[in-house]
Amino acid sequence: MNRLTAYVSGNVQKVGYRKRIIDIARAFGLKGMIENLDDGRVKIIAEGDEEKLKWFEHAIEIKNTLIQVSNVEKAYNTAGGEFAKFGKLVDEGETDSRLDKGIEVMNSMLFAIKQVNTTLVDMNSNLGGKIDNLSGKMDNLSGKMDNLSGKMDEVNENLGGKIDNLSGKMDNLSGKMDEVNDSLGSKIDQMDKNLGGKMDRMLQKQDDVLLEVKDIAQNGNELLVEVKDMNRKIDKVRDNEIIEMKNDIAEVKAALRAKGII
Repeated sequence: MNRLTAYVSGNVQKVGYRKRIIDIARAFGLKGMIENLDDGRVKIIAEGDEEKLKWFEHAIEIKNTLIQVSNVEKAYNTAGGEFAKFGKLVDEGETDSRLDKGIEVMNSMLFAIKQVNTTLVDMNSNLGGKIDNLSGKMDNLSGKMDNLSGKMDEVNENLGGKIDNLSGKMDNLSGKMDEVNDSLGSKIDQMDKNLGGKMDRMLQKQDDVLLEVKDIAQNGNELLVEVKDMNRKIDKVRDNEIIEMKNDIAEVKAALRAKGII
């Protein structure tokens, strides 16, 4: 039988460290004690087989959300045999086993919360890609609107030129009315024909523009439907992952209870 004496430094007091060490030592079948020192360290004395003490030596270097072991000073010598089991020495006013158990449960909860945060980060990354895709579609719609605006400007320019041309013809006609009264009727008929054809072409262009506007509005409605469907899928994926995560946490707790750790 050998004895391991260890002085453990770090964040090891009032974080459930002694409770964890007691559970580990008893699992290895070791005897001894653990106590908090005034300088912030924890003293451990463990007696047992050399091989189990080696395993125990590595197991006491715990690093998790609450417990952070920074250094372990170790010494081996012959076992004294004065311990009947492995327990802790407590001073007046120190925590009892129930509070140690509460700290251990809180540690498990913090670990589960970290896993949830990791899952949420992954979900946010996937959502970011979908948002980028939606942004691309919005940019495409913006391009179509710009193209429509350009066509409207072109229609306005053509219409303005035609109106100016018509105004010139009207001015010219007004000047010639005094000179050519005999041919006034035929010229008016011809002008009406020309003007009617141009108005028909202008109305056709306006109809074409209205069709393009309707197509753009239809595309916008389809895009909104696609976004709503995407949001429903994201909500469903998030709910499924949270359910799976809760099941995993329940399985871990069940396994820990089966081993007597919690």
